[in-house]
This record gives sequence, structure tokens and C-alpha cells, in this order.
Amino acid sequence: MYLFRVPHNTISNLVVQVCEAIISEYAEDVINTPTEEAEWLAISQEFSDMWQFHHVLGALDGKHVAIKCPAGGGSKYYNYKGFHSIVLMGLVDANYKFKWVNVGAPGACSDAQIWNQSDLKNHIIDENMHIPKAEPLPNDDKDIPYFIVGDDAFALRSWLMKPFSRRNMTLEERFFNYRLSRSRRVVENAFGILANRFQCLLSTLKQEPNNVVSIILACVCLHNIMRIRYPGDQNILLDREDENHHLLPGAWRDETNLKDIDDVQDRNYPSKAAKQQRLYLKHYYSSPAGKVPWQERMVQ
Repeated sequence: MYLFRVPHNTISNLVVQVCEAIISEYAEDVINTPTEEAEWLAISQEFSDMWQFHHVLGALDGKHVAIKCPAGGGSKYYNYKGFHSIVLMGLVDANYKFKWVNVGAPGACSDAQIWNQSDLKNHIIDENMHIPKAEPLPNDDKDIPYFIVGDDAFALRSWLMKPFSRRNMTLEERFFNYRLSRSRRVVENAFGILANRFQCLLSTLKQEPNNVVSIILACVCLHNIMRIRYPGDQNILLDREDENHHLLPGAWRDETNLKDIDDVQDRNYPSKAAKQQRLYLKHYYSSPAGKVPWQERMVQ
């Protein structure tokens, strides 16, 4: 305000206008959810090459962005962490780019509630996304569907895999969880990079919810532009693995981060086919066909 001699109320209008201009200009090009089989296959190949987990179409998660309680908001935006928020849910590829986002759900909602009402889930169920048909995994002969990876908040489906429960796990289940967690880590890193670059997301935004949505979407657009044009500038922030595949935490973990959405269990019962698929993947990643040399050392 003092630097440019512009009143603060004018600046507040300009910020929203600039965010909406960024969204209008870039969102369609840089947050481009795949709709063709070849696009999904390209993402899956990146996960295979970078994280040795096959048939993955993206990593899914959600985070809270703190806001000031809007007038008349009541408990609608009040989350289980004890503050008011709007939720950013995203599907991220192996290169930390957001391929799909859902922004604007009130903080009181769980991951599962938001996902169950999302357009992407409905399109997947209706088979409108042209997801590749099931194919054998490398060095195998059984057809396995392509899938998204998520955490315990989501229902287990043939097109959405999540870890085994951490109680009384067998060695094969621990292998599976380790392999899945390596691929799912990209979404945690994407949120970490986003918040590290645009630290307004770590404050309590005082704008109206609709304007907060515009600010978040503009940040996501700029994040994807940075990942496309200047990936090296942000790679120092990322989690890495040393030559022995031990995790080296990225610089983003040293800062305050966006809050996870609480794992509120809804009636998301796993399907029988999904349970059988996960069991098969468990055996595959413990077999000579699917194992990596270092995994036994990493789960001990």
C-alpha cells in the first residue's frame, strides 16, 4: 500500500482480479486432466520408471487451507484440527504436477466425502475417462487394472489402491505398503512445494471463500507452470533417496506445511474385486517378477 500508494481496498480487488486472470489464461492448459488412453499411459510409465510401482495413474490426497470464518459460516468450515478451512484435493503425477484439483469444499468435510462427490470419481465410475484397459504387470501374465493410489481415507477399489492396515502386517504386506508409499509420496511433496512457494497458503486467508478458491487455483496454476518450465529450481525442495534408497527428507519438510484432512471413516467398504487385486499386487511385489533388490532392507 505504501510502496505503490494504492489503497489497501483497491489492492484487495486487484489480487482477486489477477488470480482470476491467471486461472482464465492458464488453468485449461496446465491443469489438464487426461482424457485419452495415451495420456494415462504416459503418466503410468513415469511412475514405473521413477518409483517402480506399475499401473499408477496418479497420487490422490487433500489438504486444509486456513481461512477466517465467513459471516454466517457457523461450523461449516470448522475442521477437526480446530480451525476454519477450505479443502484443496489434488491428483498428482510422478513429476509433482497437479493433473486434477477440487477446491472449495468446507473444512468439515473428510477426504472420502469430497472424493465421493467429485466429478473425477463419477467419470471414472461411468468409464468416461478412457482409462487404459487392464494389462499384465511387467514379467507377469495376469491382467491388472490401472489405478490411483491414496491413503486410508479412501475406499479400496480396483481403480484406487491404498495401503494395508498397519496392524499385524505380514512381511509381504509391508513390502506392498513400502512400494505404494514411494509412489504416493509425490502428492505430499507437491503440496509441500506449493506451500513453500506460495506461503500465503500457510497463513489464515481473510478473503471470502469464493475469493480464496481463486487464490488457491491461481497458486496451483503457477506451481504447474514452474514444474513444466523450471523443474530444477524446485527439485532441491523434494524428498530424495540416496544410493541405498534411504529417504532424504526434502527442504519443504523443514517449514510449516498444509494440514492433512482427518481420516474420518465413512461407509466406504472395499469391493471384493479390489481386495483380491490388492492381494495379488502384494504377492507380485514380493515375487522375483516384481520385487526390487533393496526392499527387504527397507522394511526391517
